Amino acid sequence: MELKQMHHVAIICSNYEQSKHFYVDLLGLTVIHETYRAERDSYKLDLRIGDTAQEIELFSFLNPPLRVNQPEARGLRHLAFVVADMEQSVQELEGKGIQVEPVRIDPITGNLYTFFADPDGLPLELVEIVG
Repeated sequence: MELKQMHHVAIICSNYEQSKHFYVDLLGLTVIHETYRAERDSYKLDLRIGDTAQEIELFSFLNPPLRVNQPEARGLRHLAFVVADMEQSVQELEGKGIQVEPVRIDPITGNLYTFFADPDGLPLELVEIVG
């Protein structure tokens, strides 16, 4: 088996409209397809990340259980996005009212990185690849 690339990450949200607004209007992801599934009373929103083939699938379900954040639990820790300009990206997020942690330098890679959160507290990371 040869894995070629990541295709998508699936996220379950607590408030579909709020999360759709966050990922589409604030982060600028492109809607590929939106499906309402009446039998589940839920939505599935396929979102494209930049001009890549990589996607986020945003799901809504009735009363999903809370995500365990502290202490760190097994499973997905965070989702990271590459940006061309960290300073500009942070300013844009903060200008939209999104709290962003201080930018740090990864001691192993030398890349710049920072974290922020989606409406459900899912940790999201920005990475600027240096060099």
